[in-house]
Amino acid sequence: MLNTTSATEFLLLGVTDIQELQPFFFVVFLTIYFISMAGNGAILMIVISDPRLHSPMYFFLGNLSCLDICYSMVTLPKMLQNFLSTYKAISFLGCISQLHFFHFLGSTEAMLLAVMAFDRFVAICKPLHYTVIMNPQLCTQMAITIWTIGFFHALLHSVMTSRLNFCGSNCIHHFFCDVKPLLKLACGNTELNQWLLSTVTGTIAMGSFFLTFLSYFYIITHLFFKTHSFGMLHKALSTCASHFMVVILFYAPVLFTYIRPASGTSMDQDRIIAIMYTVVTPVLNPLIYTLRNKEVKGAFNRAIER
Repeated sequence: MLNTTSATEFLLLGVTDIQELQPFFFVVFLTIYFISMAGNGAILMIVISDPRLHSPMYFFLGNLSCLDICYSMVTLPKMLQNFLSTYKAISFLGCISQLHFFHFLGSTEAMLLAVMAFDRFVAICKPLHYTVIMNPQLCTQMAITIWTIGFFHALLHSVMTSRLNFCGSNCIHHFFCDVKPLLKLACGNTELNQWLLSTVTGTIAMGSFFLTFLSYFYIITHLFFKTHSFGMLHKALSTCASHFMVVILFYAPVLFTYIRPASGTSMDQDRIIAIMYTVVTPVLNPLIYTLRNKEVKGAFNRAIER
């Protein structure tokens, strides 16, 4: 492939331009990074090591923890380094690689949340057929499929972005390399790139969100009409509400960022929104999806007692 770019590196301007706030943000994001890695790492270890958690629900939760670990590693280490550095450069290849893995892991997580919602739908609404429908072969196939789609979706953006000509400023108004900030720096026609971003990424995000919403809608409807125990209904609704809160925290910023056209948008606004799905969501996922779960708590206790 012919690379027509004249830029050999980019400068990441980061979260804020105020130098006095850099040490404070470094401590805050370093703490969040450690919590995210520790929480997701512990869950992944427990899910793999405890035979009692070898079920479809925890198989997908393990995938989610693995994604969140990798997701955090794509953006946060470079962000933390730049908080302490005066020269915040990233090579062209490093920038495209960061863009690729960010979209690879992000789109895979969006689809995984939809699959997890479907798993809960089958477990609650079709309990007698759960083991037949959610068999190990189907779970493995769904996991492989969403990881594969996520990879090629990201490859599309990374290849198309790498072919652009960057002949002007090399300052990226963001804390990581993403498509929209790079499109603002590109010379020439970027309409195709913008269309791919809005259409392809928007379709994956909107489609996954719709399927997730549909699954939880059917769950709540089923419980409302079929469950006669107020306590069981309240517990199930509480669980669904908690899970759906994470879904909203992840999807809302993504949809807001990538469905809008790249032109005429505020980079400062995009940076703030990006913190939600790159930093906050990976920390909340372990707390809401698993650490509130009695089976996971029991698995933690058994692991500590060994």
